[in-house]
Amino acid sequence: MKKLGKLLVAAAFLLLVTGCSNSAAQSAKDETVTVKLGVVGDDTDVWDDVQKRLAKEDIKLEYVKFTDYNQPNDALAQGEIDLNAFQHQFFLDNYNKEHGTDLVSIGNTVNAPLGIYSDQLTSVADLKNGATVAIPNDVTNGGRALLLLQTAGLIEVDPDKGQTPTTSDITANKLDLKIEELDASQTARALADVDAAVINSGVAVDAGFTPTKDAIYLEPVDDKARPYVNIIVSRKEDANNKTYQKIVDAYQTKETEKVIEETSKGSSIPAWEDFGRK
Repeated sequence: MKKLGKLLVAAAFLLLVTGCSNSAAQSAKDETVTVKLGVVGDDTDVWDDVQKRLAKEDIKLEYVKFTDYNQPNDALAQGEIDLNAFQHQFFLDNYNKEHGTDLVSIGNTVNAPLGIYSDQLTSVADLKNGATVAIPNDVTNGGRALLLLQTAGLIEVDPDKGQTPTTSDITANKLDLKIEELDASQTARALADVDAAVINSGVAVDAGFTPTKDAIYLEPVDDKARPYVNIIVSRKEDANNKTYQKIVDAYQTKETEKVIEETSKGSSIPAWEDFGRK
């Protein structure tokens, strides 16, 4: 009976220890915070590296992928995701104005120059009279595209329109270019049907292009590019969320800078130092 009693005590102790261990493991698991990050397209190479480093801080970064530029802000405003990273400040400002939202930037990521691409031509100088050029149809990227065509010497736009000229603001068009406005996500696919297209960097990369090699004209990176620095965005009430700030800090590192340089082949430029952290 004494032996049996000792065995029962030992078994009870073992169950207690096991139960405590399981509880501790469950507790540790429960401390992991999942953050849903909205991105556009399939290129997550840079974020993959950040994701691994965040996992060591018990932050699980979960991607929610979208196919166009309107969806991630809608999803963030509605609370379907926690953060997004795909847009520049100018695009965000315009979205907030049009939708009455108060989404905010919590950190810079990269400058991704806009480019002019063509399946047929090797230089913008090869564009002929009456050529068709596709550009994004949203206000901010469309205006940016027209300014890029102006910088390339192809058109002139009304300077009073600032960063958001439209096709009706073209004041000179020496080649009588036909400007075709498309959803930004469709500009790369349109290359088979147009002479050239102005394509956002992320869309170009998803289409298999290396902007620094394949663009026939690439947007200059200077102080005028400041409004086009890509950003990490949250809802206003979450701007000081400590977990989200850790994500910004994990992105804005030398490790991330190295991955950006390796994966983009110079097509994306780290922008948290030259253009400020926020």
